Amino acid sequence: MTSARFLVVLDADSTLIRNEVIELLADEAGRREEVQAATEAAMRGEVDFAASLRSRVAALTGVPTDAFARVLARIEPTQGVQALTSAVHERGGVVGVVSGGFHEILDHVAPGLGVDRWRANRLAVVDGALSGVVDGAIVDAAAKAESLQQWAAELGVDPRATIAIGDGANDLTMMSVAGLGIAFNAKPAVRAAASLVIGPQDLSDVIPLLP
Repeated sequence: MTSARFLVVLDADSTLIRNEVIELLADEAGRREEVQAATEAAMRGEVDFAASLRSRVAALTGVPTDAFARVLARIEPTQGVQALTSAVHERGGVVGVVSGGFHEILDHVAPGLGVDRWRANRLAVVDGALSGVVDGAIVDAAAKAESLQQWAAELGVDPRATIAIGDGANDLTMMSVAGLGIAFNAKPAVRAAASLVIGPQDLSDVIPLLP
């Protein structure tokens, strides 16, 4: 088993990357405005995340799988992300990402940004197109917190030596179980609940906080 001095876990959409992947996929279905409004409500904590995700994924029904390549081409890493992951590794830490987004994109993005392990949702596909449902259990707020705790246990990291970074309401549980919860580019409810608020949008600002 690999061990680590500490663990940093980030959200993906609007944290690790500047984009909301589900909105880019919704572009492919011509339904971006509808999905964007639903995403913002979920991130503010106004609606149940899992129910919201199911409704938003339903709006993607019929999007061909070749849309993933077009979405990947539009992904913009957040400023400072590679400086942060490099600094974590130099200090003997591990970087994780747990996302309410999708493996179909994160599997391609995460390795190049220095992420060591990640977890996200999967989109069901039928006949080369999205079927409009999530394949398997939804990664929601509880699953994010469980992932951080599970990874810390696997790595032999004291819970007090964990850092969680996120922007939305579904990150709050993960942030509450971490040693340090950082609101990054965050919604008001998240800023109010976080141990620390970082902004405006440069992840290298986290480096001085690393153990």
